[in-house]
Amino acid sequence: MAKIKKLIIDSSVGVKWLNGQDEKYLDQADKILQDCEKMKVALYAPELAKYEIGNAIRYKGLDESFAKICLSTLYSLPITFVSLEEKDALETLVIAQKENITYYDAVFVNLAEKIGGILVTDNPKHQSKIKGIKVVSLKNYQ
Repeated sequence: MAKIKKLIIDSSVGVKWLNGQDEKYLDQADKILQDCEKMKVALYAPELAKYEIGNAIRYKGLDESFAKICLSTLYSLPITFVSLEEKDALETLVIAQKENITYYDAVFVNLAEKIGGILVTDNPKHQSKIKGIKVVSLKNYQ
């Protein structure tokens, strides 16, 4: 049996599963969920993703009741959310400084490094330059 790939899901991907309004690459995002359902991949994200996705939903201009439904759906997705322990926080700071990226982006990189996973993002601009981390742009997900 093939080994299950570990995917770290960036917030830019997670938001597409909750509300596709003004979003690109929805088919690729759906394929990730299908692959998870088929047990080809396991999905992970740092706890930070909940806040970033919540913020994205807040600014989509949805009415309150629909926005709440969208956000509630996040908690039923097959994602393992990983909390940021002190050791991880310090390692994340080093990554952010060394790679000249935001601490927020570095949290996802640190998780990918920690669990040996592939980071999937719709915005690979900064993370894709980091040595030792495999980053897949959502538009190229197959």
